[in-house]
Amino acid sequence: MRLSLLKKSSYFLSCLFLALFCASALPALAQGGPPFITDDPFTVPNRHFEVNIAGMATHNPGAASYNVPNFDINYGLGSRTQLKFEIPIAAATDSNNTTRAGLGDTLVGVKFRPYEHHKPGEPKSDDSVDFAIGTYPQALINNPTSSVRRGVVETGPQYYLPIELVAKIGPIGLNGEYGHWFGNRHVPSRWTRGLIAGHQFNENFELYGEIYDVKDINRIDNNPRQRQVTVDIGGRQSLDKHDFMRLLFMAGRSIHSANKNNSEPDWIAYLGVQLHLGPKEKDDKPATPSTLLK
Repeated sequence: MRLSLLKKSSYFLSCLFLALFCASALPALAQGGPPFITDDPFTVPNRHFEVNIAGMATHNPGAASYNVPNFDINYGLGSRTQLKFEIPIAAATDSNNTTRAGLGDTLVGVKFRPYEHHKPGEPKSDDSVDFAIGTYPQALINNPTSSVRRGVVETGPQYYLPIELVAKIGPIGLNGEYGHWFGNRHVPSRWTRGLIAGHQFNENFELYGEIYDVKDINRIDNNPRQRQVTVDIGGRQSLDKHDFMRLLFMAGRSIHSANKNNSEPDWIAYLGVQLHLGPKEKDDKPATPSTLLK
């Protein structure tokens, strides 16, 4: 019976990835990063800041985690490198419905895009990229507080090494990520994979669909390995004519049943704002990371 369920789950997951792949055949762009879990290889423009301030939540009947708020600060260093610093005010609810809060873990990283291919005959710029590969090494570090002891956050350090790509083949655009979280003696290592497809309806509004899969590699203290497979819909809406500020939103859920004995979320959500700061362009608009199929 268990084998049959695993086969059905794998088949359903494959169908969802295929559906998102086909959806990207629309005249659309596919840009990862906040509010989504999947990221892309594009970086913040040189000497510019991208600041995301948001509330984030993952809810399971037996446990839930919240970032209220989460501060995510990114800085462009050159044309293909981005520095990251992220820290939340975190909260967690256990199976006894007890909620504890405290300073969350610090996440630091460096995104780098080592390869990009441009459309033949067009000037080389982010707008002319039709294929790019990047990586985004990150480290999750506990702060010197009682948050780990009180069960607000997981034990660190943990390290993440992903490969990210965007591609355009004819009318098809894809944004994908495949990565590995390196755990510790308290937290299992994990494989991750994500895929995004979407559409830019106009210069101010974008809407996307995402599927994201996180799977434990090993067991800790003979606990069962966990897996989270979520699907969500979200987007970005400019809040001013110069696109200095954007509304970010996302909502989704697991494709499997969530209960107190697994880590599948019965819902996930993200709501926040994105600020673009830095030297003004000649047209008085901030330089923002270019997207695929713009």
